[in-house]
Amino acid sequence: MSSYLETTKNVYKDAALTPDVGLCCTTNPIWELPGLKIPKIMQEMNYGCGSTVHARDLSNNPRILYVGVGGGMELLQFAYFSRHKHGVIGIDAVDEMLEASRKNFKIAEEQNDWFSSDFVDLKNGDALHLPVEDNSVDVAAQNCLFNIFKAEDLKKAIEEMYRVLKPHGKLVMSDPTCEQEMNEELRNDERLRALCLSGSLPIKDYVKALTDVGFGTIEIRARKPYRILDPKHYPTNELIYIESIEVAAIKDPMPKDGPCIFTGKAAIYYGEDDHFDDKKGHVLLKNQPLAICDKTAKALKDLGRDDIFISESTFHYDGGGCC
Repeated sequence: MSSYLETTKNVYKDAALTPDVGLCCTTNPIWELPGLKIPKIMQEMNYGCGSTVHARDLSNNPRILYVGVGGGMELLQFAYFSRHKHGVIGIDAVDEMLEASRKNFKIAEEQNDWFSSDFVDLKNGDALHLPVEDNSVDVAAQNCLFNIFKAEDLKKAIEEMYRVLKPHGKLVMSDPTCEQEMNEELRNDERLRALCLSGSLPIKDYVKALTDVGFGTIEIRARKPYRILDPKHYPTNELIYIESIEVAAIKDPMPKDGPCIFTGKAAIYYGEDDHFDDKKGHVLLKNQPLAICDKTAKALKDLGRDDIFISESTFHYDGGGCC
């Protein structure tokens, strides 16, 4: 095992034995759903930087994989939507974290009459060698994990998620990102990497890592402020601003003209007719915004029309788009 991965394992072993509120992550709203009560200990051990639980991904009792279990909070939320034995798989390389989750599930059983611990299979394993069959999972998720990996390991982790997903399955993620250049001292600081800070990539590099493996559709669902690295507390001469993003990568076939990447752009037609049809599958109703991928945005802009408005990326996409 690489030394930086060993450091990461030790950090989360300590966090399993002694819960560390806000260890690496940001406070997120807790799901408020009928009949769902999340034990306080799970909230304290929520070592993530966003949410990977989206109701629209979770219809029809999907089989769900979650890598890096934390205190079990997101596993419990996933089980809410998939209430049957072995419906959710939780993978972690830290035995102490798996044991903490097992104990937390017993508390969750006491507080939620619908929940049974056997809804969740907890397995020892790591993101680079998932103990899961090919093409067997509807939804895979990870929260504040992939940003820890260096380039080759990140590629392997994404390939593993791609392998286990069924066709059209979704990989749902939340990770820190950073548009600024980080110096080598930051990049090579193993503890800062383990704390979800110095491994942060620019969004375009993060997305490219996903499409290089074969994911044909990418949705950027949220982009939020996350952390500041300042010269007083970190080895940097400048203020570094880190954000977190929530992303879904869908195992769709790769289009011949490249992936569909949704970054929150929209097109609005405001011409004389009641609609505009580009003859490529995109129909714009007059003065009705249509969510479009970046590829379609460029194609429409290249038409040079003066009656189509293309918005900037909002980095918020919630479905209903052009492709």
